[in-house]
Amino acid sequence: MSAKSDYQAFLRRKEAKKGELMGKYWVNQESRYVSPFQIYGNLYYVGDNWVCAHIVDTGNGLILFDAGNTGATAMLVQAIWEAGFNPANVRWLVLSHAHVDHIGAANFFKSMFGTKIYLGAPDAEMFRSKPEFVFIQDGASTEDELCEIDVEINDGDVIHFGELPVRFVLVPGHTEGCIACFFDITDGYTARRVGYYGGFGFNTLHKAFLEEYGDPELNMRHHYLRSLEKVRNEPVDIFMANHTVNIDLLAKRQQMLADPSRNPFIDSKAWSRYLDKKRDDLLTMMAN
Repeated sequence: MSAKSDYQAFLRRKEAKKGELMGKYWVNQESRYVSPFQIYGNLYYVGDNWVCAHIVDTGNGLILFDAGNTGATAMLVQAIWEAGFNPANVRWLVLSHAHVDHIGAANFFKSMFGTKIYLGAPDAEMFRSKPEFVFIQDGASTEDELCEIDVEINDGDVIHFGELPVRFVLVPGHTEGCIACFFDITDGYTARRVGYYGGFGFNTLHKAFLEEYGDPELNMRHHYLRSLEKVRNEPVDIFMANHTVNIDLLAKRQQMLADPSRNPFIDSKAWSRYLDKKRDDLLTMMAN
């Protein structure tokens, strides 16, 4: 081996990564950067144009909901700074579920700032017993590692972050430990109820995946349907997205810029409408 042959092997690995099914999500991640913005009151968007991340300013520290993709930590830190916050003030990090595209910066925040990491208890168990289903091996770097979880979230938990209570509901489906949560935000005059559903993808519901995971009877599909029904009628003013496609977030941002007098993120029907769509889509998938 020589420096030249090592470099050529490195280039081949990079090209191979681009050709993988999910490879595009680890290439040129900075091209997905979105300038952060205030959604409403003390809720801010700091994610990219694919995977979401949000900041809530509790007045006694910041909550970060999700930590972006692996390899995108610098981009997330920049977004938090650009939004007007110090990343060192992120006291709590709530992970919606245990997949690689949502846990990227968790280790950095924990080691750099002492941020406490929260994750649904079944997904914390997946970290320990089935780490391959986190898909961290799909990332671009062998240096990526799973983070240590400080608090395991259980169904019905109400956790106070500073003075802000957040109610958690486990909604198994996309993963066993996927969480939904509900809390109030305010602009100083009017409180709005936020709802967050931590994972909608059907990629983990395919027969081959569930058989490998240990669910040959495909029970997780039925768990997903029950999860949607479980929280469908929650009163939600602002549907906080997990991926931008959930609420067409980028289009809403453009609407906000075009007409600052109207906030398109305030929509009391968006939550139930989208959950109904996912129910119908899943029933169609199960029928085929």
